[in-house]
Amino acid sequence: MADYLVIVESPAKAKTIGKYLGKKYTVKASMGHVIDLPKSQMGVDIEENYRPKYITIRGKGPILKDLKAAAKKVKKVYLAADPDREGEAIAWHLANSLKIDEKSDCRVVFNEITQQAIKDAFKTPRPINMDLVDAQQARRVLDRLVGYNISPLLWKKVKKGLSAGRVQSVAVKMIIDREKEVQSFVPEEYWSITAKFKTEEEIFEAKFYGVDNKKVELNSEADVNEILNKLKGSFSVENVKKRERKRNPVLPFTTSSLQQEAARKLNFRAKKTMMIAQQLYEGIDIGKEGTIGLITYMRTDSTRVSETAEKETAEYIEASYGKEYLLKDKRQVKKDKKAQDAHEAIRPTSVFKDPKTLKGYLSRDQLRLYKLIWERLVASQMAPAVLDTMSVDIANEGVLFRATGSKIKFPGFMKVYIEGNDDGKKEEDRLLPLLEEGMVVSKEAIEPNQHFTQPPPRYTEARLVKTLEELGIGRPSTFAPTLDTIQRRGYVALEDKRFVPTELGEIVLELIEEFFPEILNVEFTAKMESDLDAIEEGQTDWVNIIGHFYSSFEKNLKIAEEEMKEVEIKDEPAGEDCELCGHEMVYKMGRYGKFMACSNFPDCRNTKAIVKEIGVKCPTCKDGNIVERKSKKRRTFFGCDQYPECDFLSWDKPISRPCPKCSSMLVEKKSKKGVQVHCTKCDYEEEAN
Repeated sequence: MADYLVIVESPAKAKTIGKYLGKKYTVKASMGHVIDLPKSQMGVDIEENYRPKYITIRGKGPILKDLKAAAKKVKKVYLAADPDREGEAIAWHLANSLKIDEKSDCRVVFNEITQQAIKDAFKTPRPINMDLVDAQQARRVLDRLVGYNISPLLWKKVKKGLSAGRVQSVAVKMIIDREKEVQSFVPEEYWSITAKFKTEEEIFEAKFYGVDNKKVELNSEADVNEILNKLKGSFSVENVKKRERKRNPVLPFTTSSLQQEAARKLNFRAKKTMMIAQQLYEGIDIGKEGTIGLITYMRTDSTRVSETAEKETAEYIEASYGKEYLLKDKRQVKKDKKAQDAHEAIRPTSVFKDPKTLKGYLSRDQLRLYKLIWERLVASQMAPAVLDTMSVDIANEGVLFRATGSKIKFPGFMKVYIEGNDDGKKEEDRLLPLLEEGMVVSKEAIEPNQHFTQPPPRYTEARLVKTLEELGIGRPSTFAPTLDTIQRRGYVALEDKRFVPTELGEIVLELIEEFFPEILNVEFTAKMESDLDAIEEGQTDWVNIIGHFYSSFEKNLKIAEEEMKEVEIKDEPAGEDCELCGHEMVYKMGRYGKFMACSNFPDCRNTKAIVKEIGVKCPTCKDGNIVERKSKKRRTFFGCDQYPECDFLSWDKPISRPCPKCSSMLVEKKSKKGVQVHCTKCDYEEEAN
């Protein structure tokens, strides 16, 4: 019989940890929370200092009974939930349920699930940290007071199934505000002039800069013509500047930066990134070594890396790339005031577990995310890249054209990893020919171009996460659930991977803005996050923080209950009649996005997916037309409108002309290089227009 019981959150984690601890330990999973606030009611006693009314979660009774029975058979129980506020609260609830003294050394925490980390953690158990528990309780109570008071109002005044919350409402407001900026944007005209010059051997480009060493803006075609009329005779090289520039490596991943980079490079949604990261953290079976945690804890706002990991990574870099690639001086990174810095950055548990060696054990998506995390850590510990840069002015009658170029002199960290960017552009050398002051170059072409300013870009998931973090809204664990919630509620939708608000989202936000302005105040919400951090650090009492908030919130709530008017959301006509009963079809918003439904509901329950014709005949049945559809996971695909009679399906967009080589269907494929046209049968390919 085992001497000790260890309780973790998930079976995967239990399996991994059990292997490390040996026969004296029984490891069981609580399957997350076993005690929580009830779903059917607010569960907060406002009159009793906002006391939470905890209950055993429905369906968790047998699990709790099993844990209680197991606890009676051992000398000691260790609570090893995740190393964050939520994990501390789970441990506290378990301690109360199993009659364990919360002040005893019953709590075990670790940042990675490796043999050494687990053994070290069990050498230093500690009491439950009630400051962490109180910070989590405060967040839960706060969210209940907001959600369980405003949501019923929205059900009554707008429609059932709606919700409101501190972080989600601010996120929706940001998306709507950005949409207003886009819609109200007035493009402004501007011009540029690109010149192509030639030395004896090479052609290079330069952009118009200004006149007489002063930068000049070109706002109209008349401005351009004025410049072009000045140009006479030859062009000469002036003011050649050469310098060496260092570029420092990026820092290891935090939760936010991992979600952003996985979106840019892997096309992962935030929810998917966190799900796969959880799998890598809890443990993967990698053959002879058995099940092992491959990355450190994935909910963190710290870029700190342990000395052991730094030393191990330095050994790997020196052995794999050479001593010159080592980071010589440790970077002094200024800590973000908003960061809790509770534990390390997200990194591999061992840098010697190269992604190539794990290829046979991980799924495709697990391997891609692990590779991203591994490369980021290795790059962060490498020497800066060194670039040779060159800037040259080409002059003619006082008119200046400027050419810039750069070349990687020493790749440093860039040999392993280059951070992605939101516009998807790849970094490349921009080389200039050997140019010296006084040289004369010949003009090949002068090309004026008209441009118009663009509106600010709509938020992608990555950009929204980054902005929420910069504003101090939410914490690492809240970003993915927040983005998921606002889409499931139908407040926003993703179009071309960018958020757009729905009519429902705009109506709900308008009501919250009118009656609960504090909820949407960015500074107020960020201040509340700071207050929660202060509770965690033992600097303030959580009841006082909640009381201060609720005193003003309660007044607004009473006004809203009396004055908020009912809003009727009219269904948008779909422009066609129901083929079953003849009534008008309308657009509805469902769990998986928009669809068409009969306006005669519930007498007629006819529904149809929204399809979009792309002007291509079906190559399988020859009679049908190919239409664009959405899968349940919101992924776009293309199928025949004669389905189910015709089962043609393509994830790539077909185009109307046949392959010039074999006459088969051509499709557009997206890659890192952009959109390319490929034949579905032969090896023909071309660049898309």
